[in-house]
Amino acid sequence: MIAFIQGSVRLIRNDTIVLDVQGVGYEVYVSHPYNFRLGEDQFLYTYQHVREDAILLFGFVHEKDYEVFMRLINVKGIGPRTALNMLGVCSGKEMIQAIEEDDVKRLKALPGIGAKTASQIVLDLKGKFVSAIEEESVDTNPVWEEVKEALLSLGYKGNQLTGVKKELASQDISVDAMLRKALALLAKRNGV
Repeated sequence: MIAFIQGSVRLIRNDTIVLDVQGVGYEVYVSHPYNFRLGEDQFLYTYQHVREDAILLFGFVHEKDYEVFMRLINVKGIGPRTALNMLGVCSGKEMIQAIEEDDVKRLKALPGIGAKTASQIVLDLKGKFVSAIEEESVDTNPVWEEVKEALLSLGYKGNQLTGVKKELASQDISVDAMLRKALALLAKRNGV
């Protein structure tokens, strides 16, 4: 299995680039080929997909996108091309956020994804990215910490609060005001 590849960009095509690695050209499927520049040295994390009729390489500049891609292709109904197209529209970080917040509507908006597949993505992958979210957590607001504890005691799950935290944690308001806003946001997301 080819885990990564580094070389000079020789060709740019509609959905691939060709990297020259010591005189050998590797064609790699990427999300946005025209973001690359001819002649530039490029490092990509890769997934080697073997089919009966072809051996394909899928490449990613960011490791997080690669990790999300690897999880997506294990979901029933999602192949490498579909997963790559999804990550072309939505970054790995945004995808993790949508999955952890049960944002089926956001996932349905991605190319090649219907309601059933979007629900399957959430079902299969929710909670699998918690360590990735915790790594990115920033210094927290003490008011948010109190609100978070109150919401957890009301039965909300930690992964439901990620998006709410991003919207509210930076605000300088009272605990009561932040709690009311958080409950309104959670109710809106749950369609209440």
